[in-house]
Amino acid sequence: MRHILIVDEDRAATDRLAGVAAASGFTCATARSLREAHGQIALQKPDIAFVDVRLPDGSGLQLLQEGGQLAGAEVVLLADRPTFDSSIEALRLHAADYLSKPVSELQLQAVLARLSPPAAFNSEIGDLADDVETRGHFGQLWGRSAPMRRVYDRMSRVSRTGAAVLITGESGTGKEVVAKTIHDLSRRRGEHFMAVNCGAISPKLIESELFGHEKGSFTGADRQHIGFFERAHGGTLFLDEVTEMPADLQVRLLRVLESGTLLRVGSTQTREVDVRIIAATNKDPQKAVDDGTLRADLFYRLNVFPIEMPPLRDRLDDIGLIADHFLREISSVEGRQKSFTPEALAQLGGYRWPGNVRELRNIVYRAYLMAPGSLIGDPCLPQPEEEAQVDAPAISLPLGMSLKDVKRRVTLATFEHLGKREMTAATLGISDKSLYMVLKDHLAFQREEAAALPPLAKAA
Repeated sequence: MRHILIVDEDRAATDRLAGVAAASGFTCATARSLREAHGQIALQKPDIAFVDVRLPDGSGLQLLQEGGQLAGAEVVLLADRPTFDSSIEALRLHAADYLSKPVSELQLQAVLARLSPPAAFNSEIGDLADDVETRGHFGQLWGRSAPMRRVYDRMSRVSRTGAAVLITGESGTGKEVVAKTIHDLSRRRGEHFMAVNCGAISPKLIESELFGHEKGSFTGADRQHIGFFERAHGGTLFLDEVTEMPADLQVRLLRVLESGTLLRVGSTQTREVDVRIIAATNKDPQKAVDDGTLRADLFYRLNVFPIEMPPLRDRLDDIGLIADHFLREISSVEGRQKSFTPEALAQLGGYRWPGNVRELRNIVYRAYLMAPGSLIGDPCLPQPEEEAQVDAPAISLPLGMSLKDVKRRVTLATFEHLGKREMTAATLGISDKSLYMVLKDHLAFQREEAAALPPLAKAA
Protein backbone atom coordinates (compact mmCIF):
# COMPACT_ATOMS: atom_id res chain seq x y z
CA MET A 1 0.00 0.00 0.00
CA ARG A 2 1.37 3.44 -0.97
CA HIS A 3 2.15 5.88 1.83
CA ILE A 4 1.33 9.61 1.96
CA LEU A 5 2.82 12.33 4.15
CA ILE A 6 0.90 15.60 4.66
CA VAL A 7 2.90 18.51 6.10
CA ASP A 8 0.77 21.53 7.04
CA GLU A 9 0.52 23.69 10.18
CA ASP A 10 -3.30 23.69 9.94
CA ARG A 11 -4.40 20.60 11.86
CA ALA A 12 -7.94 20.72 10.49
CA ALA A 13 -6.61 20.79 6.92
CA THR A 14 -4.19 17.90 7.48
CA ASP A 15 -6.90 15.78 9.17
CA ARG A 16 -9.33 16.45 6.31
CA LEU A 17 -6.77 15.59 3.61
CA ALA A 18 -5.64 12.52 5.55
CA GLY A 19 -9.23 11.29 5.64
CA VAL A 20 -9.56 11.62 1.86
CA ALA A 21 -6.21 9.86 1.34
CA ALA A 22 -7.22 6.98 3.62
CA ALA A 23 -10.55 6.64 1.80
CA SER A 24 -8.60 6.40 -1.46
CA GLY A 25 -6.63 3.41 -0.19
CA PHE A 26 -3.42 5.06 1.07
CA THR A 27 -1.72 4.88 4.44
CA CYS A 28 -1.13 8.39 5.74
CA ALA A 29 1.00 10.34 8.22
CA THR A 30 0.76 14.02 9.12
CA ALA A 31 3.18 16.65 10.38
CA ARG A 32 2.74 20.30 11.40
CA SER A 33 6.36 21.47 11.10
CA LEU A 34 9.66 20.68 9.43
CA ARG A 35 10.86 18.97 12.60
CA GLU A 36 7.84 16.67 12.72
CA ALA A 37 8.20 16.01 8.98
CA HIS A 38 11.80 14.86 9.46
CA GLY A 39 10.62 12.42 12.11
CA GLN A 40 7.83 11.01 9.96
CA ILE A 41 10.17 10.58 6.97
CA ALA A 42 12.64 8.71 9.22
CA LEU A 43 9.85 6.36 10.33
CA GLN A 44 8.55 5.68 6.82
CA LYS A 45 9.56 7.31 3.56
CA PRO A 46 6.45 8.46 1.69
CA ASP A 47 5.54 7.69 -1.92
CA ILE A 48 3.64 10.98 -2.11
CA ALA A 49 4.09 14.10 0.03
CA PHE A 50 1.84 17.17 0.28
CA VAL A 51 3.98 19.97 1.74
CA ASP A 52 2.98 23.51 2.70
CA VAL A 53 5.56 26.04 1.53
CA ARG A 54 5.24 28.10 4.74
CA LEU A 55 5.74 26.22 8.01
CA PRO A 56 6.36 27.52 11.57
CA ASP A 57 10.05 26.57 11.52
CA GLY A 58 10.96 27.25 7.88
CA SER A 59 10.04 26.66 4.25
CA GLY A 60 8.60 23.36 3.09
CA LEU A 61 10.92 23.65 0.08
CA GLN A 62 13.75 22.61 2.43
CA LEU A 63 12.38 19.06 2.43
CA LEU A 64 13.11 18.87 -1.27
CA GLN A 65 16.56 20.41 -0.83
CA GLU A 66 17.98 18.77 2.31
CA GLY A 67 19.97 15.69 1.40
CA GLY A 68 17.30 14.27 -0.88
CA GLN A 69 15.01 13.21 1.97
CA LEU A 70 12.07 13.03 -0.44
CA ALA A 71 14.06 11.65 -3.39
CA GLY A 72 11.90 9.23 -5.35
CA ALA A 73 8.68 10.61 -3.84
CA GLU A 74 6.05 12.63 -5.69
CA VAL A 75 5.93 16.03 -3.95
CA VAL A 76 2.92 18.35 -4.23
CA LEU A 77 3.54 21.82 -2.81
CA LEU A 78 0.76 23.83 -1.13
CA ALA A 79 0.56 27.60 -0.69
CA ASP A 80 -2.02 30.22 0.30
CA ARG A 81 -1.02 32.28 -2.77
CA PRO A 82 1.64 30.70 -5.01
CA THR A 83 4.20 33.26 -6.20
CA PHE A 84 6.13 33.34 -9.47
CA ASP A 85 9.47 32.81 -7.68
CA SER A 86 8.23 29.88 -5.60
CA SER A 87 6.62 28.31 -8.69
CA ILE A 88 9.94 28.42 -10.55
CA GLU A 89 11.75 27.00 -7.52
CA ALA A 90 9.17 24.19 -7.32
CA LEU A 91 9.87 23.29 -10.95
CA ARG A 92 13.63 23.38 -10.36
CA LEU A 93 13.20 20.95 -7.47
CA HIS A 94 10.98 18.68 -9.61
CA ALA A 95 7.79 19.08 -7.60
CA ALA A 96 4.94 17.14 -9.19
CA ASP A 97 2.34 19.89 -8.67
CA TYR A 98 1.71 23.20 -6.91
CA LEU A 99 -1.77 23.80 -5.47
CA SER A 100 -3.42 26.85 -3.92
CA LYS A 101 -4.89 26.38 -0.45
CA PRO A 102 -7.40 25.40 0.64
CA VAL A 103 -7.25 22.14 -1.32
CA SER A 104 -10.69 20.66 -1.90
CA GLU A 105 -11.45 16.95 -1.68
CA LEU A 106 -12.09 16.92 -5.43
CA GLN A 107 -8.66 18.44 -6.13
CA LEU A 108 -6.93 15.96 -3.83
CA GLN A 109 -8.71 12.97 -5.37
CA ALA A 110 -7.78 14.20 -8.86
CA VAL A 111 -4.11 14.61 -7.91
CA LEU A 112 -3.95 11.17 -6.28
CA ALA A 113 -5.60 9.59 -9.33
CA ARG A 114 -3.00 10.89 -11.75
CA LEU A 115 0.23 10.62 -9.72
CA SER A 116 2.45 7.84 -11.08
CA PRO A 117 5.94 6.64 -10.20
CA PRO A 118 8.37 9.18 -11.71
CA ALA A 119 10.52 6.45 -13.25
CA ALA A 120 7.85 5.76 -15.87
CA PHE A 121 7.89 9.39 -16.99
CA ASN A 122 11.67 9.62 -16.97
CA SER A 123 11.87 6.56 -19.20
CA GLU A 124 9.37 8.00 -21.65
CA ILE A 125 11.22 11.33 -21.84
CA GLY A 126 14.43 9.41 -22.44
CA ASP A 127 12.85 7.52 -25.35
CA LEU A 128 11.73 10.79 -26.93
CA ALA A 129 15.20 12.25 -26.54
CA ASP A 130 16.59 9.20 -28.36
CA ASP A 131 14.08 9.79 -31.18
CA VAL A 132 15.51 13.29 -31.69
CA GLU A 133 18.93 11.78 -32.39
CA THR A 134 17.82 8.80 -34.47
CA ARG A 135 14.73 10.05 -36.31
CA GLY A 136 14.78 13.82 -35.86
CA HIS A 137 11.55 14.33 -33.93
CA PHE A 138 10.25 14.77 -30.37
CA GLY A 139 6.70 13.43 -30.42
CA GLN A 140 4.91 15.37 -33.18
CA LEU A 141 7.59 18.10 -33.30
CA TRP A 142 10.32 17.78 -35.92
CA GLY A 143 13.81 19.22 -35.90
CA ARG A 144 17.28 18.71 -34.47
CA SER A 145 18.39 22.35 -34.42
CA ALA A 146 19.67 24.00 -31.24
CA PRO A 147 16.56 26.22 -30.84
CA MET A 148 14.26 23.17 -30.99
CA ARG A 149 16.42 21.18 -28.60
CA ARG A 150 15.94 24.00 -26.08
CA VAL A 151 12.17 23.72 -26.60
CA TYR A 152 12.30 19.93 -26.05
CA ASP A 153 14.29 20.40 -22.86
CA ARG A 154 11.75 22.85 -21.43
CA MET A 155 8.86 20.60 -22.42
CA SER A 156 10.54 17.65 -20.67
CA ARG A 157 10.98 19.66 -17.49
CA VAL A 158 7.42 20.97 -17.26
CA SER A 159 5.35 18.09 -18.66
CA ARG A 160 5.21 15.93 -15.54
CA THR A 161 4.29 18.89 -13.31
CA GLY A 162 0.99 20.72 -13.03
CA ALA A 163 2.47 24.17 -13.70
CA ALA A 164 0.76 26.65 -16.03
CA VAL A 165 2.64 27.16 -19.31
CA LEU A 166 2.70 30.19 -21.62
CA ILE A 167 3.88 29.46 -25.17
CA THR A 168 4.91 32.41 -27.32
CA GLY A 169 5.92 32.55 -30.97
CA GLU A 170 4.84 33.64 -34.41
CA SER A 171 1.75 32.21 -36.08
CA GLY A 172 2.40 28.80 -37.58
CA THR A 173 5.36 27.80 -35.39
CA GLY A 174 3.53 24.88 -33.75
CA LYS A 175 2.36 26.27 -30.40
CA GLU A 176 -0.70 23.98 -30.23
CA VAL A 177 1.45 20.94 -31.07
CA VAL A 178 3.71 21.84 -28.14
CA ALA A 179 0.68 22.16 -25.83
CA LYS A 180 -0.74 18.79 -26.95
CA THR A 181 2.65 17.11 -26.52
CA ILE A 182 2.99 18.46 -22.96
CA HIS A 183 -0.48 17.08 -22.21
CA ASP A 184 0.38 13.70 -23.72
CA LEU A 185 3.49 13.50 -21.53
CA SER A 186 1.66 14.52 -18.35
CA ARG A 187 -0.31 12.60 -15.78
CA ARG A 188 -3.46 14.11 -17.30
CA ARG A 189 -3.02 12.26 -20.60
CA GLY A 190 -5.97 9.97 -19.85
CA GLU A 191 -8.33 12.97 -19.75
CA HIS A 192 -9.40 15.49 -22.37
CA PHE A 193 -7.17 18.02 -24.11
CA MET A 194 -9.44 20.91 -25.12
CA ALA A 195 -8.27 23.78 -27.35
CA VAL A 196 -10.05 27.11 -27.74
CA ASN A 197 -8.91 30.03 -29.92
CA CYS A 198 -9.75 33.17 -27.96
CA GLY A 199 -9.43 35.32 -31.08
CA ALA A 200 -11.75 33.24 -33.26
CA ILE A 201 -14.83 33.29 -30.98
CA SER A 202 -17.19 36.24 -30.85
CA PRO A 203 -16.71 38.31 -27.66
CA LYS A 204 -20.44 37.83 -27.03
CA LEU A 205 -20.08 34.04 -27.00
CA ILE A 206 -16.66 33.38 -25.49
CA GLU A 207 -17.83 33.56 -21.85
CA SER A 208 -20.50 30.96 -22.56
CA GLU A 209 -18.02 28.80 -24.50
CA LEU A 210 -15.50 28.82 -21.66
CA PHE A 211 -17.75 28.54 -18.62
CA GLY A 212 -21.03 27.22 -20.06
CA HIS A 213 -24.55 28.54 -19.59
CA GLU A 214 -27.92 27.45 -18.25
CA LYS A 215 -31.04 27.14 -20.37
CA GLY A 216 -32.83 30.48 -20.65
CA SER A 217 -29.89 32.49 -19.30
CA PHE A 218 -29.97 34.78 -22.37
CA THR A 219 -31.79 35.14 -25.67
CA GLY A 220 -31.11 32.08 -27.77
CA ALA A 221 -30.00 29.88 -24.86
CA ASP A 222 -32.60 27.20 -25.57
CA ARG A 223 -30.60 24.44 -23.84
CA GLN A 224 -27.94 23.96 -21.18
CA HIS A 225 -24.37 24.23 -22.49
CA ILE A 226 -21.28 22.72 -20.83
CA GLY A 227 -18.25 24.96 -21.34
CA PHE A 228 -14.66 24.12 -22.17
CA PHE A 229 -13.54 24.26 -18.53
CA GLU A 230 -15.99 21.59 -17.41
CA ARG A 231 -15.36 19.44 -20.48
CA ALA A 232 -11.61 19.59 -19.78
CA HIS A 233 -12.05 18.60 -16.10
CA GLY A 234 -9.09 16.45 -15.05
CA GLY A 235 -7.26 17.29 -18.27
CA THR A 236 -5.72 20.28 -20.03
CA LEU A 237 -7.30 23.43 -21.48
CA PHE A 238 -5.29 25.18 -24.20
CA LEU A 239 -6.11 28.88 -24.53
CA ASP A 240 -4.72 29.99 -27.88
CA GLU A 241 -4.32 33.71 -28.66
CA VAL A 242 -5.07 34.52 -25.02
CA THR A 243 -4.17 38.20 -25.54
CA GLU A 244 -7.31 38.49 -27.73
CA MET A 245 -9.58 37.73 -24.75
CA PRO A 246 -11.86 40.64 -23.69
CA ALA A 247 -10.67 42.47 -20.56
CA ASP A 248 -13.78 41.72 -18.48
CA LEU A 249 -13.47 38.01 -19.25
CA GLN A 250 -9.82 38.04 -18.18
CA VAL A 251 -10.98 39.02 -14.68
CA ARG A 252 -13.33 36.05 -14.52
CA LEU A 253 -10.70 33.69 -15.93
CA LEU A 254 -8.25 34.79 -13.24
CA ARG A 255 -10.85 34.13 -10.55
CA VAL A 256 -11.44 30.60 -11.87
CA LEU A 257 -7.70 29.88 -12.01
CA GLU A 258 -7.18 31.07 -8.44
CA SER A 259 -10.24 29.42 -6.87
CA GLY A 260 -10.67 26.28 -8.98
CA THR A 261 -14.40 27.03 -9.18
CA LEU A 262 -16.71 28.56 -11.78
CA LEU A 263 -20.26 29.70 -12.36
CA ARG A 264 -22.05 28.96 -15.59
CA VAL A 265 -23.71 31.99 -17.18
CA GLY A 266 -27.15 32.29 -15.56
CA SER A 267 -26.34 29.92 -12.68
CA THR A 268 -25.91 30.48 -8.95
CA GLN A 269 -24.33 27.07 -8.30
CA THR A 270 -20.54 27.00 -7.92
CA ARG A 271 -18.78 24.10 -9.62
CA GLU A 272 -15.27 22.84 -8.90
CA VAL A 273 -12.97 22.22 -11.84
CA ASP A 274 -9.52 20.63 -11.97
CA VAL A 275 -7.89 21.88 -15.18
CA ARG A 276 -4.31 22.54 -16.19
CA ILE A 277 -3.97 25.72 -18.26
CA ILE A 278 -1.60 26.06 -21.19
CA ALA A 279 -1.90 29.42 -22.95
CA ALA A 280 -0.34 30.78 -26.13
CA THR A 281 0.01 34.03 -28.02
CA ASN A 282 1.74 35.23 -31.18
CA LYS A 283 2.29 38.64 -29.56
CA ASP A 284 4.83 39.84 -27.04
CA PRO A 285 2.89 39.25 -23.78
CA GLN A 286 4.82 41.90 -21.85
CA LYS A 287 3.98 44.45 -24.56
CA ALA A 288 0.34 43.33 -24.35
CA VAL A 289 0.45 44.05 -20.60
CA ASP A 290 1.99 47.47 -21.24
CA ASP A 291 -0.69 48.21 -23.88
CA GLY A 292 -3.47 47.18 -21.51
CA THR A 293 -4.76 44.31 -23.66
CA LEU A 294 -3.58 41.69 -21.16
CA ARG A 295 -4.03 42.05 -17.41
CA ALA A 296 -0.74 41.96 -15.52
CA ASP A 297 -2.11 39.65 -12.80
CA LEU A 298 -3.40 37.19 -15.40
CA PHE A 299 -0.05 37.31 -17.22
CA TYR A 300 1.82 36.42 -14.02
CA ARG A 301 -0.65 33.59 -13.34
CA LEU A 302 -0.20 32.12 -16.84
CA ASN A 303 3.54 32.76 -17.21
CA VAL A 304 4.72 30.30 -14.57
CA PHE A 305 6.75 28.41 -17.16
CA PRO A 306 7.38 30.22 -20.47
CA ILE A 307 8.30 28.44 -23.71
CA GLU A 308 9.29 30.47 -26.77
CA MET A 309 8.86 28.86 -30.19
CA PRO A 310 11.53 29.84 -32.74
CA PRO A 311 10.43 30.97 -36.22
CA LEU A 312 11.32 28.63 -39.07
CA ARG A 313 13.80 31.15 -40.52
CA ASP A 314 15.88 30.75 -37.34
CA ARG A 315 16.22 26.99 -37.80
CA LEU A 316 16.81 26.53 -41.51
CA ASP A 317 18.72 23.29 -40.87
CA ASP A 318 15.40 21.66 -39.93
CA ILE A 319 13.56 22.53 -43.16
CA GLY A 320 14.63 19.47 -45.16
CA LEU A 321 13.73 17.14 -42.29
CA ILE A 322 10.29 18.74 -41.80
CA ALA A 323 9.54 18.88 -45.53
CA ASP A 324 10.39 15.19 -45.97
CA HIS A 325 8.13 14.35 -43.02
CA PHE A 326 5.20 16.27 -44.53
CA LEU A 327 5.84 14.71 -47.94
CA ARG A 328 5.74 11.18 -46.49
CA GLU A 329 2.43 11.97 -44.76
CA ILE A 330 0.91 13.44 -47.93
CA SER A 331 2.18 10.60 -50.11
CA SER A 332 0.62 8.08 -47.73
CA VAL A 333 -2.77 9.83 -47.85
CA GLU A 334 -2.76 10.42 -51.63
CA GLY A 335 -1.48 6.94 -52.43
CA ARG A 336 1.56 7.85 -54.59
CA GLN A 337 5.11 8.23 -53.31
CA LYS A 338 7.08 11.32 -54.36
CA SER A 339 10.40 12.82 -53.29
CA PHE A 340 12.30 16.11 -53.52
CA THR A 341 15.24 16.70 -55.80
CA PRO A 342 18.39 18.10 -54.14
CA GLU A 343 17.78 21.39 -55.98
CA ALA A 344 14.26 21.59 -54.55
CA LEU A 345 15.49 21.11 -50.99
CA ALA A 346 18.09 23.82 -51.53
CA GLN A 347 15.34 26.14 -52.80
CA LEU A 348 13.30 25.54 -49.63
CA GLY A 349 16.26 26.68 -47.56
CA GLY A 350 16.41 30.01 -49.36
CA TYR A 351 12.88 31.14 -48.56
CA ARG A 352 11.98 33.34 -45.54
CA TRP A 353 8.88 31.35 -44.48
CA PRO A 354 6.68 34.15 -43.09
CA GLY A 355 3.99 31.55 -42.36
CA ASN A 356 6.48 29.21 -40.63
CA VAL A 357 5.82 25.45 -40.36
CA ARG A 358 2.15 25.83 -41.32
CA GLU A 359 3.13 27.53 -44.58
CA LEU A 360 5.79 24.88 -45.24
CA ARG A 361 3.22 22.11 -45.04
CA ASN A 362 0.85 23.95 -47.39
CA ILE A 363 3.64 24.50 -49.93
CA VAL A 364 4.77 20.87 -49.74
CA TYR A 365 1.18 19.78 -50.43
CA ARG A 366 0.91 22.22 -53.35
CA ALA A 367 4.23 21.03 -54.77
CA TYR A 368 3.09 17.41 -54.47
CA LEU A 369 -0.05 18.17 -56.51
CA MET A 370 1.84 20.20 -59.13
CA ALA A 371 4.69 17.74 -59.76
CA PRO A 372 3.76 15.58 -62.79
CA GLY A 373 6.08 12.72 -61.88
CA SER A 374 7.58 11.16 -58.79
CA LEU A 375 10.21 13.91 -58.35
CA ILE A 376 9.39 17.37 -57.02
CA GLY A 377 11.67 20.00 -58.56
CA ASP A 378 12.34 23.62 -57.71
CA PRO A 379 9.82 25.09 -60.24
CA CYS A 380 7.05 23.69 -58.00
CA LEU A 381 8.31 25.61 -54.97
CA PRO A 382 8.09 29.28 -53.92
CA GLN A 383 10.47 31.71 -55.55
CA PRO A 384 12.15 34.54 -53.56
CA GLU A 385 9.95 37.13 -55.27
CA GLU A 386 6.87 35.44 -53.79
CA GLU A 387 7.78 36.93 -50.40
CA ALA A 388 6.09 40.10 -49.19
CA GLN A 389 7.40 43.22 -50.90
CA VAL A 390 9.03 45.91 -48.76
CA ASP A 391 7.45 48.79 -50.70
CA ALA A 392 3.83 47.99 -49.90
CA PRO A 393 1.04 50.46 -50.75
CA ALA A 394 -0.41 52.62 -47.95
CA ILE A 395 -3.99 53.28 -46.85
CA SER A 396 -5.49 56.33 -45.12
CA LEU A 397 -7.61 56.05 -41.99
CA PRO A 398 -9.67 58.88 -40.46
CA LEU A 399 -9.00 59.99 -36.90
CA GLY A 400 -11.56 58.70 -34.44
CA MET A 401 -12.10 55.36 -36.17
CA SER A 402 -12.61 52.53 -33.68
CA LEU A 403 -9.71 50.12 -33.16
CA LYS A 404 -11.94 47.28 -34.33
CA ASP A 405 -12.55 49.03 -37.67
CA VAL A 406 -8.86 49.94 -37.98
CA LYS A 407 -7.93 46.28 -37.51
CA ARG A 408 -10.51 45.20 -40.08
CA ARG A 409 -9.44 47.77 -42.70
CA VAL A 410 -5.72 47.02 -42.31
CA THR A 411 -6.33 43.27 -42.40
CA LEU A 412 -8.46 43.43 -45.56
CA ALA A 413 -6.02 45.78 -47.31
CA THR A 414 -3.03 43.56 -46.44
CA PHE A 415 -4.83 40.46 -47.67
CA GLU A 416 -5.78 42.23 -50.92
CA HIS A 417 -2.13 43.23 -51.44
CA LEU A 418 -0.51 39.89 -50.61
CA GLY A 419 -3.25 37.60 -51.92
CA LYS A 420 -2.33 34.70 -49.61
CA ARG A 421 -3.91 33.87 -46.28
CA GLU A 422 -0.84 32.33 -44.63
CA MET A 423 1.41 35.22 -45.71
CA THR A 424 -1.16 37.81 -44.58
CA ALA A 425 -1.52 36.20 -41.15
CA ALA A 426 2.27 36.00 -40.73
CA THR A 427 2.79 39.62 -41.84
CA LEU A 428 0.15 40.95 -39.44
CA GLY A 429 1.18 38.66 -36.59
CA ILE A 430 -2.27 37.09 -36.20
CA SER A 431 -3.45 33.50 -36.37
CA ASP A 432 -4.88 32.00 -39.55
CA LYS A 433 -8.17 31.47 -37.69
CA SER A 434 -8.34 35.15 -36.70
CA LEU A 435 -7.77 36.18 -40.33
CA TYR A 436 -10.45 33.76 -41.46
CA MET A 437 -12.98 35.32 -39.05
CA VAL A 438 -12.25 38.84 -40.40
CA LEU A 439 -12.66 37.67 -44.01
CA LYS A 440 -15.82 35.74 -43.13
CA ASP A 441 -17.38 38.77 -41.38
CA HIS A 442 -16.45 40.98 -44.35
CA LEU A 443 -18.18 38.66 -46.83
CA ALA A 444 -21.28 38.51 -44.61
CA PHE A 445 -21.33 42.34 -44.45
CA GLN A 446 -21.09 42.56 -48.25
CA ARG A 447 -24.02 40.18 -48.64
CA GLU A 448 -26.13 42.24 -46.21
CA GLU A 449 -25.33 45.43 -48.13
CA ALA A 450 -26.29 43.80 -51.43
CA ALA A 451 -29.55 42.51 -49.99
CA ALA A 452 -30.45 46.01 -48.79
CA LEU A 453 -30.17 47.55 -52.29
CA PRO A 454 -33.42 48.27 -54.21
CA PRO A 455 -34.20 45.84 -57.09
CA LEU A 456 -33.12 48.26 -59.87
CA ALA A 457 -29.82 48.99 -58.18
CA LYS A 458 -29.22 45.25 -57.90
CA ALA A 459 -29.86 44.77 -61.60
CA ALA A 460 -27.53 47.65 -62.42
